Amino acid sequence: MRSPSLAIIVLMAAALPGCGRFANKTPATAQADRDIVISQLYNEIIWDLGAQSAVVGVDWSSTYPPAIKSVQTVGYHRALSAEGILSLKPTLIIHDGNVGPPQVLEQLAALHVPMKTFAAKNDSIDGTKALIREMGAFFHKDARAEELCATLDRDMAASRQAVKQYTDRPRVVVIHYGRASNVYLTVTGKGGGDAAGAGQMIEWAGGEMAIQGGAGMQRLASPELIAKANPDVILITDYGYDKLGSVDQAKTLPGVAETDAARHNRIYRVTEHELMYFNPDTGANILAIAKLIHQPAS
Repeated sequence: MRSPSLAIIVLMAAALPGCGRFANKTPATAQADRDIVISQLYNEIIWDLGAQSAVVGVDWSSTYPPAIKSVQTVGYHRALSAEGILSLKPTLIIHDGNVGPPQVLEQLAALHVPMKTFAAKNDSIDGTKALIREMGAFFHKDARAEELCATLDRDMAASRQAVKQYTDRPRVVVIHYGRASNVYLTVTGKGGGDAAGAGQMIEWAGGEMAIQGGAGMQRLASPELIAKANPDVILITDYGYDKLGSVDQAKTLPGVAETDAARHNRIYRVTEHELMYFNPDTGANILAIAKLIHQPAS
């Protein structure tokens, strides 16, 4: 839930004089749009819509599609710097509400930098399609938004059919590296918070979450957490896996070496884009996850 201070800031920004995309420009006074977009998902949709031409800055976590890596970053979405943002001379800041610290947003609002957050949420496939359509309308890419929604529906239907071929139901643990806290986290349950979608994706891919206990993530501190769950498969998101560097190094995480997944080398790298949240590629991503978790033990 958005904090009261953030809600006030957004309302302040909405009441400020228009500039950038909000202004009624004339040829004599026209200013090129310079958008900073602070949200992994928003950026993915913008690139899928073909609306990225005005984006001059993104947050550190926005790494998909690969082309986005050529855009200047403005820091971690919860540890932003007003100076870094202002250096790019933005006409609009688009964010999903999961940003901070509050004092940075207060600075930006005081300087009359407009901000925009979309109403729809990607808490389901229908919610994701609603967000795609809302963003499509904002960027005048309505037709492309409908194409993306139709593709998502087709891919979801294809994935449901394809997963029927698997008769096993592997127990899966998802490990995600918390960049803000610099620790490894385990995903629990289905949806919610920073792990929205991961548990549901595992189920749709024909597996089940080996660690339950509500939606969200918990710190991987005790070896007992993973060892007791004893998953058949462990999925590690890309940033954390690459930090470790290999399956052997992954086995050094607390409790991992004691699992069937480690004994049979069923520890795999996945991207955040594939697993951690619903997006326009979710249907295709389910197929990729299903192939990983249903691979036979070595």
